[in-house]
Amino acid sequence: MHYFDTHTHAISADSEAFPPSPLGGTRSEWSQTRPVDVDGLLRSLDDAGVDQAVLVHASTVYGFDNRYAAAALDAHRDRLVGVGSVDFLAPTAIDDLRKLIEDDGFSGVRIRVSDGTTKVPTPGSGITDERMSRVWEYVAQHGVPVCIQMHSKDAPKLVEILTQHPAMTVLLDHLGRPNASGGAPYDKLAELGQLAQFSGVHLKITPPSLKRLHDEPGAEVDDVLGRLIDVFGAQKLMWGSNYPASDGRLASLLELIQSYLPQNLAPEALEAIMGGNAHRIYRG
Repeated sequence: MHYFDTHTHAISADSEAFPPSPLGGTRSEWSQTRPVDVDGLLRSLDDAGVDQAVLVHASTVYGFDNRYAAAALDAHRDRLVGVGSVDFLAPTAIDDLRKLIEDDGFSGVRIRVSDGTTKVPTPGSGITDERMSRVWEYVAQHGVPVCIQMHSKDAPKLVEILTQHPAMTVLLDHLGRPNASGGAPYDKLAELGQLAQFSGVHLKITPPSLKRLHDEPGAEVDDVLGRLIDVFGAQKLMWGSNYPASDGRLASLLELIQSYLPQNLAPEALEAIMGGNAHRIYRG
């Protein structure tokens, strides 16, 4: 089994070389209580038997300053690919994107639309803000995967964007926060399900998404995951440990995710979710 973790973070211990400047002005709790630098991340990947990982720039620590993640990528391109952050509403957004992808060697970019917290403000009016039209055009034309942190209620806005750019590659962080309220048959999963028509939309299974489903009254986590796999297809799901933002050893977080996957998954479907899909998107 080839394991490819699609969601990890790393924080430098050198706050002078890489000073914190978090989005929204409030630094994330995990980065202060259990920070892990890139060397620690690699040791954790080795301990878990994970072959490759996506290093997601920690915007709740560094804002739009991607320098630490860029340095980590330069030193470990055999193991890591990078997802960075830029200010999509800035006049320099396209130049910043071009530098991130073409000069600094990042493979993707991330945007927060709604993540259940007011600490990180939504950019403008969100993904349909007219000022972002040039951003969507750039990433679609250049095949840049976009990680989006949002709630399933925001799906109609993303449908609007994808209707204009149907081939755009999108990875929804934390499963896109599906609405599993009310229990089976989970009628409100249709909010997220309307995105399945687009070939480039993928879902990340992460510990925060499992916890959210576990806490939803009436929801059975493995049942919800099975239904999402049925709707989107195994070729459009992948896993991410969210380490170290999620507490615990990376190996334990991987085991947690695997424990909730449907037991009747075909071997090829399991291999796709655990590594093949991420390899196709980021290394293909």
